[in-house]
Amino acid sequence: MRILVVEDEREIQGLLRESLVEAGYEVDAVDCGATAALFAGRSRYDGMIVDLGLPDQDGMDLILQMRRSGVKSPVLILSARRSVDDRVKGLELGGDDYLTKPFAIAELLARIRNLIRRSSSGKEEVVHLKVMDLEMDLIRRKATRGGAVLNLSPQEFSLLEFLCRHAGRVVTRSMLLSEVWGMRIHPDTNVVDVHVYRLRGKVDGEGREPLIKTLRGIGYVLREK
Repeated sequence: MRILVVEDEREIQGLLRESLVEAGYEVDAVDCGATAALFAGRSRYDGMIVDLGLPDQDGMDLILQMRRSGVKSPVLILSARRSVDDRVKGLELGGDDYLTKPFAIAELLARIRNLIRRSSSGKEEVVHLKVMDLEMDLIRRKATRGGAVLNLSPQEFSLLEFLCRHAGRVVTRSMLLSEVWGMRIHPDTNVVDVHVYRLRGKVDGEGREPLIKTLRGIGYVLREK
């Protein structure tokens, strides 16, 4: 699978290229919008990572330009702009997901993998998830339980999103390590357990009906009604 990285900061571009290659992708990396448009117009990419702060044009204008020219590759927007308005605008102009800087490589790999999978499945992208009184707005990256906002870290949000997408089904630690963290390490690591413990405290705390259930020695399941 081929990825186009559009990032003018050399250190970040190098990190992205190295990480994606290690994950098994073929990578082209450019540092400006003009070259990105040229590459995207002559080659088909399975996914693109586009920084908004490019030296020759705004990344949002680049994405809109590529969409108008018929480029359909899923785009992960990478930016230091953190406001809800910026995220919404980026998605409305043709981006498929939005990740703010600084970011964790594991989360970026998980997101690009999810974008490619959604794109290849041909299914309409889901932007809102609901399980009982738990709701997730995937555009604004906001989660609520019974109307109360849950203060989740980016990694906790991604973990909860995966559990919601698989509500009622058992997910193993290996699945979570691979799909949420982008890690292929021994499932005996406690990184999953630690994050699920913290997430459960926020989702099921304050006397709420428990949603996240641990299946000892197997994994976890998010209860359905």
